[in-house]
Amino acid sequence: MTGFAALKGHHAAWSWAWDIRAVNARGFDLRLKLPDWIEGLEPAVRKALAGAVTRGSVSVGLKLTREAAAGGVALDAAALDRALSMLVEVSQAAVTRGIVLAAPSAVEIAQMRGVSDAVPEAEDSAGLRAALVADLPGLLAAFNEMRAHEGAALKSVLETQLDEIEALVSAGVAAAEARREAQAANLRAALARVMDNTEAADPDRVAQELALIAVKSDVREELDRLAAHVGQARSLLAGKEACGRKLDFLMQEFNREANTLCSKAQFQELTRIGLDLKALIDQMREQVQNVE
Repeated sequence: MTGFAALKGHHAAWSWAWDIRAVNARGFDLRLKLPDWIEGLEPAVRKALAGAVTRGSVSVGLKLTREAAAGGVALDAAALDRALSMLVEVSQAAVTRGIVLAAPSAVEIAQMRGVSDAVPEAEDSAGLRAALVADLPGLLAAFNEMRAHEGAALKSVLETQLDEIEALVSAGVAAAEARREAQAANLRAALARVMDNTEAADPDRVAQELALIAVKSDVREELDRLAAHVGQARSLLAGKEACGRKLDFLMQEFNREANTLCSKAQFQELTRIGLDLKALIDQMREQVQNVE
């Protein structure tokens, strides 16, 4: 189920912006973009998410900024030596080609990648982590509120589709009853043809075979199971627990019964109903992929 939320905060010299977003997925996939120098932050985020989201591809990001006066700046001697050596090589290469380069300033050298890095204050790391973790409940509440709104709308769509499936099942029961008389007449006609053209045929044996054909083409069980699946789906939607995976499995059962109904129909109206069921079940299955 899709969702998005963002939250800003600050602590001492630090300010930050959280964002969390999710897109539909069959399972649960969590991706984190967090500063790796804040010890214990990632496990805390994973723990918070584990109880709030069970399905979907979820991304959590954190952008940290700090006031210029906060903390200190460290000079990396090895990086500085590499930077100076590179500048010498560049200058010498330019001279050989008759190019005169302006000498870089100390500030420009210090700003080269890796030469100097801002150093977080060690004593502030624990306090910063605590402040960041304290933001998670509010962030997740806003995130799940958006997902709840989408879920309510999706529930309405699925309930409408279940109503349509239920109506088709009822129509299938009526069509099966209508087929009964036509099927009986066809079987009697088939039996008469066989007896007229086969002298040695055993009437009882032929009747048994025709009765077996009738039993094999009976669709009442499939219609009963479809009705039961509708009831189970309604029960899952009415519950408070995550039901996406269970609905996903149930849609496979819906599809299996609809396929069997079509293969056993042997009656135009019943075949039409089976095909309509298959199309509707396929639409519902696509929607179920969005349910947590």
